[in-house]
Amino acid sequence: MTDSAVMVGLDPATLTDVMRLAGSPGFDRVQDQIRRTGGCSNPIHLQGSTVIRDRATGRVLHRYSTDSEPGGRLRIACGNRRASRCPSCAWTYAGDTYHLIRAGLVGDPTKGTPETLRDHPRVFATLTAPSFGPVHNRPGNRPCRCGLRHAEDTPELGTPLNPDRYDYAGAVLWNNHASELWRYFTIYLRREIAKRAGLTQKEAHAQSRVSFGKVAEYQKRGAVHFHAVIRFDGPDGPDSPPPAWATLDLLTDAIHAAAGRVAVDVPPAGDQPARTLRWGTQLDVQPIGAFGDGEEITEQAVASYVAKYATKAAEITGTVDHRIGNKEALSLLDVPDHPSRLIAACLDLHALYPDRKLRDWAHMLGFRGHFSTKSRRYSTTLGALRRIRADYRAAQQREALGLPDPAAAETTTLTLAHWSYAGHGHTPGESWLAASVRRDIQLNRETAREALQDQLALDGAAA
Repeated sequence: MTDSAVMVGLDPATLTDVMRLAGSPGFDRVQDQIRRTGGCSNPIHLQGSTVIRDRATGRVLHRYSTDSEPGGRLRIACGNRRASRCPSCAWTYAGDTYHLIRAGLVGDPTKGTPETLRDHPRVFATLTAPSFGPVHNRPGNRPCRCGLRHAEDTPELGTPLNPDRYDYAGAVLWNNHASELWRYFTIYLRREIAKRAGLTQKEAHAQSRVSFGKVAEYQKRGAVHFHAVIRFDGPDGPDSPPPAWATLDLLTDAIHAAAGRVAVDVPPAGDQPARTLRWGTQLDVQPIGAFGDGEEITEQAVASYVAKYATKAAEITGTVDHRIGNKEALSLLDVPDHPSRLIAACLDLHALYPDRKLRDWAHMLGFRGHFSTKSRRYSTTLGALRRIRADYRAAQQREALGLPDPAAAETTTLTLAHWSYAGHGHTPGESWLAASVRRDIQLNRETAREALQDQLALDGAAA
């Protein structure tokens, strides 16, 4: 058994379970369920039944029960956005985020944004954290402060040159208040826009709107920063053009001024002094251009960039992606020194700032906000995109079963359903099968992407 496991790259326990699974009478259905979840790493198990009846006659049109499923359970995708938890569901989340951001850049009538908004002034802004002490970095072609030229993948990057003098308390408190810094930034941005337009805030609001979509990203040093698409609209949102005074230069100047005004005061507590938290000085604001129009930052690049970081969290720093309740767990989990000190700072500061819930968010290095947010009128919502996908799959299922069209189903049929949670996860053999499904899906995606790129190249050459 051990030799066989080595030959196929599996440990004996996994190989044994794969063989058990392959020989079971319900293998084909288990495989089908796993494929339907896209190879989800940690599927939710449900038990229950659904009965669809004709409203007029009471006749049963369709009946389904998990009693007929292997193990009496139905697997559905977990829906986790984190790539470290579930690559399959994270890819779906990233895809939804891409379409949400892109719809607010190029317009998509099916997602509630007109194509004319492509002419609206819009920028890609990055707001960062301040310094909490010098860290190892790669400053262009120059050596780091430590005197060495670090490679891109060296583990020292982002770690303090002198950990004992690094402001770990300030770093986690800044992360913890980052969402409030962003909230104040959006308030001051509207004020700065009105000031530069020579209008009152009420007048500026009556003539224009500011929409945004943003995502949070962890730097290697463990500090959160925000990437945001910020767009000028007219008084009716994306459906109306912005006024003549709402220029790209005015928006850029207002962003710089608003970021400079933001200050969040943290009162003293215990041995911690009073602090005033601000944005870092490395504020970057760049105009977004259409594909191929000469701008360095294009619509496609921005949407892809935001989608990429929507599925990541603090694990880039070397920490774990689940809650840590005490310092003893840090050594048991083998967390590297720098993120370990950040987590320890959260645990130490929790009693001093109980309302900030630092212990609950220690594994996130203090950050407790949403990773991707948008203003109401920026574009569609993630919920709407999920509903479209669910409705499409439901329509496919109804067609396969010969049930009435979904548009008429609400008035002609009655659905009675009862479902309950029955667990989650995979056996070792199922995990191997799910990983195989993910590899197949990824290969198909790469093949399709290469084919699309080849076609675009041919179209460009023909043009």
